[in-house]
Amino acid sequence: MKLNKYIDHTLLKPNATEEQILAIIEEAKAYDFASVCVNPTWVALSAQELKDTDVKVCTVIGFPLGANTSAVKAFETKDAIANGADEIDMVINVGALKAQDYDLVLKDIQAVVEASGDKLVKVIIETCLLTDDEKVKACQLSQEAGADFVKTSTGFSTGGATVEDVALMRKTVGPDMGVKASGGARSYDDAKAFIDAGATRIGASSGVAIMKGEKADGDY
Repeated sequence: MKLNKYIDHTLLKPNATEEQILAIIEEAKAYDFASVCVNPTWVALSAQELKDTDVKVCTVIGFPLGANTSAVKAFETKDAIANGADEIDMVINVGALKAQDYDLVLKDIQAVVEASGDKLVKVIIETCLLTDDEKVKACQLSQEAGADFVKTSTGFSTGGATVEDVALMRKTVGPDMGVKASGGARSYDDAKAFIDAGATRIGASSGVAIMKGEKADGDY
């Protein structure tokens, strides 16, 4: 198992500076992570710095609340791709899901999938705000919309990934769709537990600590 290629090396804090973004880019190069995951304002810089590597540029759309309109999410997606994004992590309309407005949720995801062209789309369902039945429905809608991954969390709500949620998501989507566990992987053992439960990608700010076999502080 090439653990490094499971990791989206993540810095999404609003107070992140260019110096800090450049630092995680250098770490991503050094460890050959799957991607760096940054806010849209840092996509162009990340794409420039990573152009001669196979580390992807991942960004977030409708983040962190998911409460933007579908048109805005689609525009944001196109803008991110124009700036060099390879992967799109979008937040669903959580309120619509909880209100059982499944048509809105489906069309919201589809708008981003269509705007993304051939780029990878991961759908953040924000598991900490959902019942198990809602988690299953969110995964089913993501699959129906043509997304590539379902993802547990933004890291900015009331909790992150759990092994149980990852296992439920994997059971729901079957063997072929990606499952990303975000928030909660702070050590090698954490990452391995998520992978054993069915995760094919790990979103973490602790990628270096995970690779070194250390335990990082923090929640994401």
